[in-house]
Amino acid sequence: EYENVREQHEEVKQSRNQAKKELKILKERQAPWTKKIQEAEEKLKSLDMKTKDNTAKIKEIAQKCKQKQDALETKDKRIEEIKQALRMKKDEEMDRQKKICHTQEIIEAWENELDTMAMCENLQPQIDAVNNELKELQEEKANIDSDISDLRAERRNQEREEKRIIDHLGQLNNVMKIKEENLKWKFRDTHSALMWLRKNKDKFKKDVCEPMMLEINIRDNRHAKYVENHISGDDMRAFVFESQEDMETFLIRDHQKLRVNAVCAPTESCAENRPSRPIEELHQYGFFSYLRELFDAPRPVMSYLCSQYRVHDVPVGTEKTRDMIERVIKETTFRQIYTAEERYAIKVSAYTNLTLSTNTPLRAAQFLHSSVDTDERRQLESQQQDINNTLKSLDMRLSTLFERQKRLEHRDNELRQQKKELLDRGNRRRQLKSKIGLKYDSLRQLEQDAIDLEKESQLANLKIKEINKQKAELVTELLHLTKSIIPLSIFNGVLTLQRINATAEKNKLESEYKAGSVQLRAAEQQFHELDDRKRVLYENCRELMNQARQACKLSPDQDLPKEFQTAFQTLPNTLEEIDAFLNEEKTRASCFTGLNASVVEEYNKQMQEIQQLTDYLEEKKNELNNYKQNISEVKEKWLRLLKEMIEQINEKFSKFFSSMQCVGEVDLHMENEEEYDKYGIRIRVKFHSSTELHELTPYHQSGGERSVS
Repeated sequence: EYENVREQHEEVKQSRNQAKKELKILKERQAPWTKKIQEAEEKLKSLDMKTKDNTAKIKEIAQKCKQKQDALETKDKRIEEIKQALRMKKDEEMDRQKKICHTQEIIEAWENELDTMAMCENLQPQIDAVNNELKELQEEKANIDSDISDLRAERRNQEREEKRIIDHLGQLNNVMKIKEENLKWKFRDTHSALMWLRKNKDKFKKDVCEPMMLEINIRDNRHAKYVENHISGDDMRAFVFESQEDMETFLIRDHQKLRVNAVCAPTESCAENRPSRPIEELHQYGFFSYLRELFDAPRPVMSYLCSQYRVHDVPVGTEKTRDMIERVIKETTFRQIYTAEERYAIKVSAYTNLTLSTNTPLRAAQFLHSSVDTDERRQLESQQQDINNTLKSLDMRLSTLFERQKRLEHRDNELRQQKKELLDRGNRRRQLKSKIGLKYDSLRQLEQDAIDLEKESQLANLKIKEINKQKAELVTELLHLTKSIIPLSIFNGVLTLQRINATAEKNKLESEYKAGSVQLRAAEQQFHELDDRKRVLYENCRELMNQARQACKLSPDQDLPKEFQTAFQTLPNTLEEIDAFLNEEKTRASCFTGLNASVVEEYNKQMQEIQQLTDYLEEKKNELNNYKQNISEVKEKWLRLLKEMIEQINEKFSKFFSSMQCVGEVDLHMENEEEYDKYGIRIRVKFHSSTELHELTPYHQSGGERSVS
């Protein structure tokens, strides 16, 4: 190894020495070019210094020229200012003359007016007459203001009373809204048909009555149960028509598929049918009224109920009636009667002529317990109409008073203007004398402020002459400076041409030098690379020599023994052959090394255990995959059925909530899909349109809402 590296070192050393010689030759060739370039640079520096000094002189003179020019401009501005001041003096004098003429004209006109003006006549009678009329106007205006105030107070009282009536009517209308909401909640199709009817009344020839539960108004809510138990539920939500044609039009209803009830009132009205016996005759049995007298309804509705349910001939009794019911049935001929809490139906057998009766307890009223007093409502509407008429009358009276007030105000202004003119006529002469005196003062002041334009013109000319003399001196100095700058500018041009030639010469030398410099840098780089490689190889040689001596156990100054030289001569001459020979001998030596039987046995035993564990692990992996596959199949089947069942529950749950104008959902809730014991049903509800869906908890919903859910 040492010999190989030493041979490489010798080769690199020779190459380095050759490169060093070539580098020296190239440097000697470049030396003359370097000297010429330095001379060219020195010449350029000298020209630059001269140019700089000459340019500085030119700038200095140019600055002085600029100062002289600025001074000339200042002198010109000063002359213009003097001329402008003189023009202003002339304009001021012209304005003064015009003002004098104008003032004299005004004074002459006022004096003429004063001369022609007659002595002030006695205007007091006219002024007194105007004052008297003004006083009468003020009194009449005060009376009108009082009347307006009274009418406004009366109008406020009427408006307060109208508001009270409107509020009361609003309360009655709220009762109707409650009944409509009850209809909407229990009979949605009937309510939808009602909304359609209200929008399409123009399609019917005669008036149509809304469902009876809305049209019937119980006079006393305690009696609602009698009427509601007597009329069937179907008729309670039925619309009442006066003609068969209108009823057919309604039942078609633009092909809407709504289930509603409709009835037609008798052609001849039965609303006025009389009972079989006066109610006064029945007081002895505890009866206090017939059904018809317990409520109010439109004429078609009342006619239908009298015809269909004979409400005009069904008496209503009390507990007294209940206590003597057998006597009542025996002594009266009614087919239906009501006691305080029961309804009796009475029939006479066609075969035995015996009287049979059945009684049923009364249901609590569901539809008619909230009723409106129609008499009170009509009375309130009549009062409201009277108030509206009164308000219109008050507005007309107020309008008349306002118009009269406006005319009086206009007349008042006319009289005040007339009075002002009369007073002004008396003051005009004194005002003219005073104004003429002031104008004479102004005229004297204008005459004193006269300007001597000739004197001002002479002063301005003297100032301009002095400034022109100064300008002449400045022009002379500027001309001298301009002449001195010409040779400097010519010299600057000569220096520029010389610098251009010197720069071209320098660039030519640098171009020729650059070609040699590239070759020189390449030679220097090659020399440094070879020198670095030679130094590295030398260090490697020293290191390998020390290793060889250590391997042979030789001291630094000891020569290689003869037996080593003889032995080395029998070996191959290259590193590759020696390495191959060495490996062969190592292999032979290993074949003769004795092996321990227990080590081999332990090795075989461990290899067998490894194989067993590998097989066991593979088997368990297969079992685990089978378990996972079975679990997935069972879970898929179970979860699909579970989700289908919960979806059915959710559909019905949502439908029930929708029927209550609310929103509800049911779904399967799971935090972790593998934790089956934590699966659960989640209920989410919304009872108010302004809120969002919330999970059913004790915190978001009330107790009633949770019970409904």
